[in-house]
Amino acid sequence: MKERLKGILDGLKLIYDEFNLPITYPVHPRTVKRINEFGLEVPNGVELIEPLGFLEFLQLEANAKLVLTDSGGVQEETCILKVPCVTLRDNTERPETLEVGSNVLAGVNQEKILEGVKKMLSKERNWKNPFGDGKAGERIVGIIKEQLTR
Repeated sequence: MKERLKGILDGLKLIYDEFNLPITYPVHPRTVKRINEFGLEVPNGVELIEPLGFLEFLQLEANAKLVLTDSGGVQEETCILKVPCVTLRDNTERPETLEVGSNVLAGVNQEKILEGVKKMLSKERNWKNPFGDGKAGERIVGIIKEQLTR
């Protein structure tokens, strides 16, 4: 756990040093506890904030230049929102995000994280959304209305 967390924080330091972009990190209280327990340092340029509600988090994602995550749900959201994503894992249950190019796997090695960020920041945000067209609700309502009028 300590090496994993250190790798992520070291990766964030490299990102800030290279791009001078502010990094907002909605961090779970347990993670803050581990940072302190392990004697790790939060790098300059990284702002730790309290966890956000779903809608606030979506707004943060939608306005980001790039998102780093280990969450499958966030990988999907960033793909749909056309925000490049770097996944801090060695595998994903969302391979379609890799296939369309909205996401890369970096693990927790600081150099691989920086490499993933460089790659994704230089990408066009023109990938296709592999999760549908967002109109499923309309179609469902249409089908229900059709069934009710029979």
